[in-house]
Amino acid sequence: MIIEPRVRGFICTTAHPVGCAQNVREQIAYVRRQGPISDRPQRVAVLGCSTGYGLASRIVATFAGGADTIGVSLEREPTEKRTASAGWYNNRAFEIEARKIGRSPLTLEGDAFSDELKATFIERVREKFGQLDMLVYSMAAPVRTDPVTGTTYRSVIKPLGAPVQIKTLDTETGEVFETTLEPASEDQTTATVAVMGGEDWKRWIDRLADADVLAPGFRTLNYTYIGSELTWPIYWNGTLGRAKVDLDHKAEAIRGRLGTDAARVVALKAVVTQASSAIPVVPLYGTVLFKVMKQLGLHEGCIEQIDRLFRTRLGSGELDEAQRVRVDDWELSPEVQDEVRRRWPLLSTETLGELADLAEYKSQFLRLFGFGIDGVDYAQDVDPRVVPG
Repeated sequence: MIIEPRVRGFICTTAHPVGCAQNVREQIAYVRRQGPISDRPQRVAVLGCSTGYGLASRIVATFAGGADTIGVSLEREPTEKRTASAGWYNNRAFEIEARKIGRSPLTLEGDAFSDELKATFIERVREKFGQLDMLVYSMAAPVRTDPVTGTTYRSVIKPLGAPVQIKTLDTETGEVFETTLEPASEDQTTATVAVMGGEDWKRWIDRLADADVLAPGFRTLNYTYIGSELTWPIYWNGTLGRAKVDLDHKAEAIRGRLGTDAARVVALKAVVTQASSAIPVVPLYGTVLFKVMKQLGLHEGCIEQIDRLFRTRLGSGELDEAQRVRVDDWELSPEVQDEVRRRWPLLSTETLGELADLAEYKSQFLRLFGFGIDGVDYAQDVDPRVVPG
């Protein structure tokens, strides 16, 4: 079949197997150009391994750090007439390339929130690794079912306390407009924390510790975003921010059990993901940020960010006042933020092309699904069930 992108709002319902595989290979090539990283964990788990920062973490751990990895993600399988999720293709492309260098990756696809998958995961870790040196938690999901109570929680992206009027962007039309967002209820806030906070992260670590599959010196990382004050009304000061604060609390609890350096929340920069595309104001902020950072030679995608994290931040001892590792320093530097703030009040539908980079935002969005990749023949008839090796 000829596979084309089918975009509905912030969702693309198709993915290209050849494009996804090429995107994975390009990220691997970037990491290998930077050279090996010494003294890094050799037995690494990545939860949410198939896209974005999770995929980048698995690539850096393997192709720069020499690790064997076990990954977990929830994917949609392909059929003869329907493509798989992009992550399904990414997982298999990663495994193909990792085996070429003598690594033996393992991927589990299923609901990482469930206790059943946690139990299977522990069995496979015992069989394959014995113990783990590191676990990266990079999960992003709108819904979570508590495995103990059976309650299903749905997250919402809303401010707290009072309505917020904020500037945002329709990425399909390029229209810049004001929108009013109503505040979340207490129940909605609680549900958002249950889905996007640190409860499941801590549950994973507790289960693994109880099963004695964590090696001496084990470390776990959980990725977060803090962002600029321009996004705070809907992000850090909203329901999402409340969930992010919960991550800090859970990191402290894990450190209390496993040791001073066992758990860190890592603050990363704004990038294009399916999750971020759904947050009002964030796409508009991103289009401006990308243009400014590119002009200053500071722009990074997921792979560049995670490569820098593993090379320069882990083990450096540099932490902020909340004991987080910060790799969003370039985004939040005065030279970047001063210029983004200068442009912000000038943004309109008419000035967007001058002040921001919507084309780059759209290009990065399509790349998530394997489209717009150089060297891929999108007119070629491909089998959606096959990932090229």
